[in-house]
Amino acid sequence: MKKHKSSIAVSDSRGLRTLHVGGDAIQSSMRLDDPFALALDYTRCMMAFLLFHPAPREALMIGLGGGSLAKFFHRRLRPTRVRVVELDERVVNAARTQFALPPDDARLAVEIGDGADALSPECCDVLVVDAYHDEEHVQKLASAQFYDAAYLALAEPGALVVNFMDDDPKFDQYMRRLELAFGGAVLAMKALYDPNIIVFALKGLPARLGWDALRRRAGQLESRLDLPFVRYVSRLRGMNPCTSDELIIVP
Repeated sequence: MKKHKSSIAVSDSRGLRTLHVGGDAIQSSMRLDDPFALALDYTRCMMAFLLFHPAPREALMIGLGGGSLAKFFHRRLRPTRVRVVELDERVVNAARTQFALPPDDARLAVEIGDGADALSPECCDVLVVDAYHDEEHVQKLASAQFYDAAYLALAEPGALVVNFMDDDPKFDQYMRRLELAFGGAVLAMKALYDPNIIVFALKGLPARLGWDALRRRAGQLESRLDLPFVRYVSRLRGMNPCTSDELIIVP
């Protein structure tokens, strides 16, 4: 039996172009007046990984959507090479033709394939996973085997960044798998406005980071990238162990 493919739709409203895959849920959005900006709050929050790993060299992204994060990396993190693996060729075509995803060059490569098969030891120092199928997190990309492979795929220092919905009934299970794979070095942060939780699994970082140092770095990043990194530092207090002086990465 031929496998049913999810529907793909693009809509424009109030200055935003939106990609829908497999339903009404928003897969990606783009500001028509600024195609390289991060239009959705949760994508901006995913950039909080820079608080822990501010100078990524090789990024691997699993799941393209409209290419928001790939475009932002390409435009604003110029020393970083970006490789994107997307399962559905139609999504890549939509990103190229309707969401201003630039053509491949020396710093950007987009491939059609299964992201779970894209990992190899120390192939990247940032791994970004934002992959949904019919509005559900792709289970293959949340397995213990995948998270073990993700740990090996990261050079040191390195960061895995994963987007979850805040009502995902398996969220606690995913967190346990991540903590086992990354030796407990896992942080979670609620998005500022969207119903998402962003998880950062870290490799080769200190067990604790001082709030003062994080705030200083946040200020520098905020000035450079025009994202609210200082608010992200405060947000990290909500879901992670900490003291008045330090964020505890490994309890």
